[in-house]
Amino acid sequence: MAASESHGHRGEGAGDGRDRSATRARPTTESPWAGRVWFAVAAIALLVVMPLLLSDFRLNLMAKFLCFAIIAVGIAFAWGKGGMLTLGQGVFFGLGGYSVAMFLKLEEAGPGQLPDFMVWSGVEELPVLWKPFQHAWFALPAAVLLPMGIAAVLGVLVFRQRVRGAYFAILTQALAAAFVIFLIGQQQLTGGTNGLTNIRAMFNLDLANAGNQRGLYVIVAAVLGAAFLLVRHLSRSRYGRLLVAVRDSEDRVRFLGYNPTTVKVIAFSVSAGLAGLAGAFFVPIVGIISPTMLGIVPSIEMVIWVALGGRASLVGAVVGALVVSWAKTGLSEQFPSGWLYLEGALFIAVVTFAPKGIAGLGELWRRRTDDRSEGSAPPLVPSPLRHLPGLSSGRGASEKLEREPSA
Repeated sequence: MAASESHGHRGEGAGDGRDRSATRARPTTESPWAGRVWFAVAAIALLVVMPLLLSDFRLNLMAKFLCFAIIAVGIAFAWGKGGMLTLGQGVFFGLGGYSVAMFLKLEEAGPGQLPDFMVWSGVEELPVLWKPFQHAWFALPAAVLLPMGIAAVLGVLVFRQRVRGAYFAILTQALAAAFVIFLIGQQQLTGGTNGLTNIRAMFNLDLANAGNQRGLYVIVAAVLGAAFLLVRHLSRSRYGRLLVAVRDSEDRVRFLGYNPTTVKVIAFSVSAGLAGLAGAFFVPIVGIISPTMLGIVPSIEMVIWVALGGRASLVGAVVGALVVSWAKTGLSEQFPSGWLYLEGALFIAVVTFAPKGIAGLGELWRRRTDDRSEGSAPPLVPSPLRHLPGLSSGRGASEKLEREPSA
């Protein structure tokens, strides 16, 4: 009896020792205020410096790139934290964009009138699908809620069957292809290949006016900051640890009594909602939405932004979207026929030499600096499974350690 108790105490002590060693391995070199300071610096750069330095044309391009960054934040959450490689974000981006574009076309046409492309196509009465989009109170929320609803339904159907990995990626890619085929085939309903074009006003404001465009830029920058903070909060919450645990060991989480389907559906829906939100802002900034912006190739480009920036880091995803989009615009102006080759070479180089993307380079530099200064091993972060009931301590505790860049 005494031997048994002694053995039990030794086991608990060993477990505590592992916890303490893991704690000692995590150096606290960064101030808790560091993230807030960097966020404030980025906010000042986007909201104050950029409008002062950039011309109206370049600032409008930057507003478009910030829309792409919102998409990247959602992909980083679903793919980086949840392990769901989605190659169909163009669908949700398009749903948000078309929702707002339909409202703006009806607003421009006036009460009782038809959009210009319907007149050209010989349509005599407004289709039933378009009628709810006459109202801003329906169209604007639909830009976010419609993608989230479709993602939730699709996620429940797919994740219940335990479809994951490459199969899930192929499924979302097929969804993007089907969506584009539908848009192109419904000329009288969606504008066909051309899409919805010549969007010049919103709430009676001239979108070609430089002051209105600057106002849109500020709003998009603020929305990007809010989306970043929301996803960062979710990632660091108990739900975020559970999402990473599902990514690393879905079966083990299921055995602990959690439902991985619900966890993954939430992350997938949030990612889709952010893509729809980006599409809603993209339309008044650019003035057009068409199937060519929503298909398989654009969806893959969205994933490339996150892969180059670092899918495990929200900051890396934002930087990747901005850098790749800006490089695409700048280099395509100088080398119109060579940008795709340069983009492919950049992707291959990052995957080969920096698998964790731009954010991983910073992490690697910090580790090497710590190794040289302290001569210790890189910091180890305990697996999120340790936070779940049943695996918190003792011999049943998960001994898996993983390294993850912070958001």
